[in-house]
Amino acid sequence: MTTYQEFIQQNEDRDGVRFSWNLWPSSRLEATRLVVPVSCLFTPLKERPDLPPVQYEPVLCSRANCKAVLNPLCQVDFRAKIWACNFCFQRNPFPPSYAGISEVNQPAELMPQFSTIEYIVQRGPPTPLIFLYVVDTCLEEEDLQALKESLQMSLSLLPPNALVGLITFGRMVQVHELSCEGIAKSYVFRGTKDLTSKQIQEMLGLSKATPQGQQGRPMAPQDAASTCRFLQPVHRVDMNLTDLLGELQRDPWPVPQGKRPLRSTGVALSVAVGLLEGTFPNTGARVMLFIGGPPTQGPGMVVGDELKTPIRSWHDIQKDNARHLKKATKYYEALANRSAVNGHSIDIYACALDQTGLLEMKCLSNLTGGHIVMGDSFNTSLFKQTFQRVFSKDFNGDFRMAFGGVLEVKTSRELKICGAIGPCVSLHAKGSCVSENEMGIGGTTQWKVCSLNPSTTLGLFFEVVNQHNAPIPQGGRGAIQFVTQYQHSNTQRRIRVTTIARNWADAQSQIQHIESSFDQEAAAVLMARLGVFRAESEEGPDVLRWLDRQLIRLCQKFGQFNKDDPTSFRLSESLSLYLSSCSTCGGHPSCKFLTIVPMSRLITDTTLSDRT
Repeated sequence: MTTYQEFIQQNEDRDGVRFSWNLWPSSRLEATRLVVPVSCLFTPLKERPDLPPVQYEPVLCSRANCKAVLNPLCQVDFRAKIWACNFCFQRNPFPPSYAGISEVNQPAELMPQFSTIEYIVQRGPPTPLIFLYVVDTCLEEEDLQALKESLQMSLSLLPPNALVGLITFGRMVQVHELSCEGIAKSYVFRGTKDLTSKQIQEMLGLSKATPQGQQGRPMAPQDAASTCRFLQPVHRVDMNLTDLLGELQRDPWPVPQGKRPLRSTGVALSVAVGLLEGTFPNTGARVMLFIGGPPTQGPGMVVGDELKTPIRSWHDIQKDNARHLKKATKYYEALANRSAVNGHSIDIYACALDQTGLLEMKCLSNLTGGHIVMGDSFNTSLFKQTFQRVFSKDFNGDFRMAFGGVLEVKTSRELKICGAIGPCVSLHAKGSCVSENEMGIGGTTQWKVCSLNPSTTLGLFFEVVNQHNAPIPQGGRGAIQFVTQYQHSNTQRRIRVTTIARNWADAQSQIQHIESSFDQEAAAVLMARLGVFRAESEEGPDVLRWLDRQLIRLCQKFGQFNKDDPTSFRLSESLSLYLSSCSTCGGHPSCKFLTIVPMSRLITDTTLSDRT
């Protein structure tokens, strides 16, 4: 007989899904009383060597507001060649290509072992991989030399047909033209002037007439690859770009004593985002930013160039005394949202002994799924090995990275979606299965995930909406379907579909079974994510009190104790790890998480409501 631990591991290995509860309470009221919401950690691109993609497109439910994908949970009438959607119960005919199906000749998507299946989308032109290097030249000579060598090395790791571009910045921002032969040519932007996307595209000559003679429209991806001077295939510019990188010099503008170098990071990123918007909108791409210090001029500056003015500290932020913080954060958030809408991710490689302004810039990577790497110097093995791992390959020889992902979640009628927490932005797709109770990024059934790899994991939160007086029939199951569309690193468009189901249980008569189904590792991570997300917009003490209250309520629900006897408190093994992961010790008198009185006393104290 399979234990819950084995069941959890099997589901993670097969589908990349781990739920907080693996037996779901059958009513809204009982789900609320469980304290930890029905939620899951979902890894869209969980590596599966035994999961070869199929060479056809998925079969969809014909109901306009459903469009669920055919899956093993659907009821099938093989004689009539009809299947019933397990989400909306719509009866759908199979397409003509399925005419030969029978009980002994089933397509993969109907087999139980293919609860996760991947489809290759045949329609549309292939989309190239795009890498745009944005390089800070205000570095020490030794650091800059090491960075140039790492960038030259990375060119050898890129596929020959990948597109690559180069932007360098110091006091000025230079966009290097890669298609010219024999002479280096670049477009120079002033580092203090904030430019709109349209202005950038006009200055770079990206808004000229298309072959059809239409003015002011961005080029289509298939045209941009051949006409864009700033993004060229590696095989065509490999030697030129290697030489160009080797000849890069430190920013030529002199730095007076007592001053910081003038670093125009904000404008450089704005130019990079505008360039990609004009050439490859709605196409996966990576902007790779390499910085060796904080932005010191122009939009997005974090600190002035006077060394006697220190960069903001935590106390400055706490006292609202950080002069540039809000303005810079707002600027980078706007860039991050523009980039996310078009499916472009932004990596930040910050190597310096001092701060580099990551607090203001973190949204660039958080919203677009990019990497953030911190180090002391570009000349350390830590940076060089980490950067090389970005280009690691899987068992098929393809990059462990994907682009332009869209995650859509569908639920059976007893569930609604509260939201997601992870490297994503909302696509504002409303639907009947969207809950009014938002957790994380809510109000939608679809999220944009600009960059994905096999370890990218999102937290998804659900609400049980079935009423207490409307019992679910014995043996009923709730279902959730995850549909992830993305651009594979081999340029194919793919759709990965994961469909899972869990049994409903009456929390009054089966509370022990529900308790046994608790995945405390997943629950700890999910609640931690929720706490951190809330801390972004709420006061720290309020979030700690909320976590405190959730922990106490869970212990009250499942703990065994005698009233007014703290030493009698006991918890089952299925919850003990969850408590220790929440920085408590499961009732030990020296518990440091709740500093007023020991956990066991709090749980058994009759004055609990006064404290919470």
